[in-house]
Amino acid sequence: MASRDISTPATEAAILADALPYMQRYAGKTVVVKYGGHAMGDAALGKAFAQDIALLKQSGVNPVVVHGGGPQIGAMLDRMGIESTFEGGLRVTDEKTVEIVEMVLAGSINKEIVALINGQGAWAIGLCGKDGNLVFAEKAQKTVRDPDSNIERVVDLGFVGEPAKVDRTLLDQLATSRMIPVIAPVAPGRDGHTYNINADTFSGAIAGAVAAQRLLFLTDVPGVLDKSGTLIKELTVSQARGLIEDGTISGGMIPKVETCIAALTRGVKGVVILNGKTPHAVLLELFTEHGAGTLIVHDPV
Repeated sequence: MASRDISTPATEAAILADALPYMQRYAGKTVVVKYGGHAMGDAALGKAFAQDIALLKQSGVNPVVVHGGGPQIGAMLDRMGIESTFEGGLRVTDEKTVEIVEMVLAGSINKEIVALINGQGAWAIGLCGKDGNLVFAEKAQKTVRDPDSNIERVVDLGFVGEPAKVDRTLLDQLATSRMIPVIAPVAPGRDGHTYNINADTFSGAIAGAVAAQRLLFLTDVPGVLDKSGTLIKELTVSQARGLIEDGTISGGMIPKVETCIAALTRGVKGVVILNGKTPHAVLLELFTEHGAGTLIVHDPV
């Protein structure tokens, strides 16, 4: 006998009833979702993500999507025969490279995500930091430590920037409309140059400027794990820093958590690290009791 979907109208109604309190909690609130390059590339996951974002808007939530695209940038540079150099593990972005970065981020990737969301009956609009004076950048300063001499030195990463100013005017207007902003982390500097900004840092600046209720980082890991490998559901800033100090949080998770803490200091109410490769991760995190990742919040006053 062929297998059948065991869902019934009663079970579907029960699921909606369970989700209703959480929908009400976020109604009228802004949720910023950072859609990472590693969470992209799978058609089924992309469709599920687009469905989540469309449903948030239809539920009265104000979603803002910020996306990365590091792997796609690397692939395009290879296709164009442009060699990348790295300093301290970071790509040096010269004038030719930043043109490719803008083309990939604000062009092909941005429009692909917009099309996915629009395909679910929503109205998404593609933006970058240049649109509506949304974000102005300043040149990033990066210090790296030489592994042999242990001497620190300042490196010039070229046109790699940090958010210097966010003007929320355009986002406020879109929040009261049917439009869903999808933003590429490219912004102008006061010096007239275009800067590539780390998507995590960019999304934290956006979320802080609009005092987002939640900032979701869709990554390739389930969240913060304890020393036994079990997912930690919630942490305060002090607890997170303590786990960094005792080595529980290590390796690549350290900059992720530090980025979360930085977003909280900008005014975000709560930041979540969750696995973007889990179908409907956004809805699972926001509209279910158990959530889907690690929530990091302010210390109690």
